[in-house]
Amino acid sequence: MIYHLLWHFRDVLTHKLGFYAYQDVMFRSVAAVLTSLALALSLGPSVIRFLMRKKIGDRPEFYHAALNELTKEKANTPTMGGLIIILSTLATTLLWAKLNNPFVQKAILLTVMFSALGGVDDWLKLTADIKHRSRDGLKAWEKLIFQFGFAVLIASFLYKDFANIDDGKLFWMPFYKHGLPLANWMFVLIAILYISATSNAVNLTDGMDGLAAGCVGMVSLVLILLCYVASETMTRTNPVTWSSYLLLPAIPQSGELCIFYSAVLGAVLGFLWFNCHPAQTFMGDVGSLPLGAAMGYGALVTRNEVLLLIIGGVFVLELFSVVLQVCYFKYTGGKRIFRCSPIHHHFHLIGWSEPQVVVRFWLLAAACAAIALATLKIR
Repeated sequence: MIYHLLWHFRDVLTHKLGFYAYQDVMFRSVAAVLTSLALALSLGPSVIRFLMRKKIGDRPEFYHAALNELTKEKANTPTMGGLIIILSTLATTLLWAKLNNPFVQKAILLTVMFSALGGVDDWLKLTADIKHRSRDGLKAWEKLIFQFGFAVLIASFLYKDFANIDDGKLFWMPFYKHGLPLANWMFVLIAILYISATSNAVNLTDGMDGLAAGCVGMVSLVLILLCYVASETMTRTNPVTWSSYLLLPAIPQSGELCIFYSAVLGAVLGFLWFNCHPAQTFMGDVGSLPLGAAMGYGALVTRNEVLLLIIGGVFVLELFSVVLQVCYFKYTGGKRIFRCSPIHHHFHLIGWSEPQVVVRFWLLAAACAAIALATLKIR
């Protein structure tokens, strides 16, 4: 809205006053981080008070007596605090982004859909005892059906956007100079798997104070850079772009997603103010599901699906630990690899304090982000 308002008065602002910074995506990205951070810090107390009035508090229960003992002090901490992140992200994106940009439109749609799904799951689960419901949230298959459906919708729209973008129709891999041909059905299949997997991966990681939010912030920072690099257009005065120099796919207009991911970055930083140990509120599915889906969406738009496995190494580790634990448990008839999964609980049970686990996973996330950026020129 702010961008479109300033654009409406561009003759006065640009030609008479010489102010044209609002046209630059990085200027608006910085503004988006600060705006989203301020909104999150402002909204936080009100949202937490609302959740406390509604008695929407978590009751952590694990199939592990020792872990239940370690987390007993978390009982009744307000959940659905992810509303702080979602509201701040959406408001900031509406303020600073070009709302006629197709990639931004789908980012907003994806955020709304997945936050609604997470919100319904949280509400059913966390108000079950209050309203004497027998249902403990959505069933796993019900969530997957909606996740797959939303992913198909986004993928279909996204493929149409790539109709005139040659690099968008290819599959790109680290350490390889050229994109590989990709069939329509493969594109949709990859989109379904990525958006669903990343959505669930962040959801699984959200089990300790500040863990998921901090890691999402680092992934968002890398996605801001990738969106900016992918969007540069080659012109007569700019014959060498960052995407051509780094041998990355060129996706025109994707740079506007820098605003969206900057808004996410500012929102999770603001949320950490209330979510750091000991947490005043938890993210809940209303925050983790859309944040995870947004990570997968950013990889799809910039055609960096494989690179996301490195960027989001912590989320991959968390998801893989659950899959490995479940498969091994069924195969051996009850034996376990880890004391508890996702893997952050395993480290908690072997003696690491919760802040130690969180900070060490943050360091691992930072290392994964750095490694991913280092691979960009190794082709």
